Amino acid sequence: MTADLAALRRARDTMDRDYARPLDVPALARAAHMSAGHFSRSFRAAFGETPYSYLMTRRIERAKALLRRGDLTVTEVCFEVGCSSLGSFSSRFTELVGESPSAYRARRHDQSAAIPACFAKIFTRPVRNGEAGHAAGPVA
Repeated sequence: MTADLAALRRARDTMDRDYARPLDVPALARAAHMSAGHFSRSFRAAFGETPYSYLMTRRIERAKALLRRGDLTVTEVCFEVGCSSLGSFSSRFTELVGESPSAYRARRHDQSAAIPACFAKIFTRPVRNGEAGHAAGPVA
């Protein structure tokens, strides 16, 4: 069990570091010395979401940062974060963020410029499972 958890953490670290590379569950499972099914079930049990969902959340987090800069098009951002389909990227972005990538890029983001990065990450993290639009962050 401890060895499995260490392997799952290494896989999660790989997704955090290499989110823009082509990553898939079978390759991550092989690196963790598990079958794809066992890896997916174990990852979900350990971290509360599937490996694919975790990876897409990392990619959308990075996409939000790139879109806030405003110097790349939505299509460029899509490919920059490792997505291969603009349609899938836009759908997932809209699902997690609550607005399309184009709308997110077009609105002003200067109000968050004074927020330290560690806090900005908490409050700008994409929300999973259709919870977009609800307040994110700690509950008082």
